[in-house]
Amino acid sequence: MPRERGQKVVATNRKARHDYTIEDTYEAGLVLTGTEVKSLRAGRASLVDGYAFIDAGEAWLDAVHIPEYNEGTWTNHPPRRKRKLLLHKQQILKLSSKVKEGGYTLVPLQLYFSDGRAKVEIALAKGKREYDKRQALRERQDKREAERAISSRKYMGE
Repeated sequence: MPRERGQKVVATNRKARHDYTIEDTYEAGLVLTGTEVKSLRAGRASLVDGYAFIDAGEAWLDAVHIPEYNEGTWTNHPPRRKRKLLLHKQQILKLSSKVKEGGYTLVPLQLYFSDGRAKVEIALAKGKREYDKRQALRERQDKREAERAISSRKYMGE
């Protein structure tokens, strides 16, 4: 059987980009059990409440929902469990110092397969205030309206 190539996205956390200002992103491997991998390959996962943390020099991903595998039996996994993240030691130390510094948190942005291996994109993020969120929405709406006006003017001119 040929090896998988490319990237297949399983789940994205779109709300994270709305709620947080993304400072830096990291790609981390995941330590998973067999039924978790099968469930992910079926395209089932949710990153909505997920977060990452560093404990005793190890990075962990918590509260990410990977549902039980339908064909699994007693070997099935609990849907919400702590999963170890695979990062380089220097990356873990850097993230740990930033989070301890205050104001920063680790948020999962995307869960995907890269060349057949499960990966998660985590972000070093700072929480947005309510007015920042409203301002970002307003800017997005203004940009959309401007693009509409430009495109309608192109059709009128021709």
